[in-house]
Amino acid sequence: MTDLRIATRRSPLALWQAEHVAGALRERNPGLGVELVAMRTSGDKMLDAPLARVGGKGLFIKELELALLDDRADIAVHSMKDVPVELPPELHLPIIMARADPRDALVSTRFAGLGELPAGASVGTSSLRRRCQLAAHRPDLRIENLRGGVDTRLRRLDDGDFDAIVLAVSGLERGGHGSRVTEPLGVSTMLPAAGQGALGIECRRGDTRVESLIAPLACSRTTACVLSERAFNRRLEGGCQVPIAAYAFLDGGAMSLRGLVASLDGATVLRSQVRGGAENAEALGGEAADAVLKQGAGAILASIYAMTAP
Repeated sequence: MTDLRIATRRSPLALWQAEHVAGALRERNPGLGVELVAMRTSGDKMLDAPLARVGGKGLFIKELELALLDDRADIAVHSMKDVPVELPPELHLPIIMARADPRDALVSTRFAGLGELPAGASVGTSSLRRRCQLAAHRPDLRIENLRGGVDTRLRRLDDGDFDAIVLAVSGLERGGHGSRVTEPLGVSTMLPAAGQGALGIECRRGDTRVESLIAPLACSRTTACVLSERAFNRRLEGGCQVPIAAYAFLDGGAMSLRGLVASLDGATVLRSQVRGGAENAEALGGEAADAVLKQGAGAILASIYAMTAP
């Protein structure tokens, strides 16, 4: 008997994430029947164009949300960095789980780190956020588009298509590729995407049976940090199409949030940092966004949206 249906992408990483949640639920509810409802999303099908030109990371969750709305699934498990700031009104994200390593990683078969790459070396990434920060630190590199799952990207690196690639540490570790991390990139070098390293669980509003079942999986500290980061994105009306980064962390009861907006070529990098009580997490996100807007972020974002429009 199936008690809970989990909508998931078919990629190895997405399946790992869904199985991770299923295992956590079974551990807390012995005998619980869990079924994975696996599907290919629009983002999985359109691999030839940069994400920014085909609609952003929301393409990875649209079909999963339709499965929830059509009652073909009860929950969907997402990487929080892929979740748009606005959700369908009938759905919500009541659970954000404990965060894994939020950093990005440089992966190379030939060079020991970002500083060791020679001038003109090719670095693969599909992320405008990563692209602009790489360009800011190493304007001499050739940064090229790279789409596909973790296994596909690693294979292209191994085939010699790139001198290095940049991926999330958490995605590499969850996919069994933690040993491939050549250099974890500190947040001062590569500020992460909002929500990076955290998993979220989406479900229908008012589905009290499901909400009660998944409630024990929430992490209050990670939730506060991710909500602050997402508030930064929301205030900037940001998405995958623009290079925005945000990372919050807690030190006791105090929260620090770093935010970033940059031009695509990395020539202009606007940063903000705010600190306050964790109970004001979302307000801090708005405050950090206002700080970069005062520095001129609005004009940068408008020009990038115009350039990346389909």
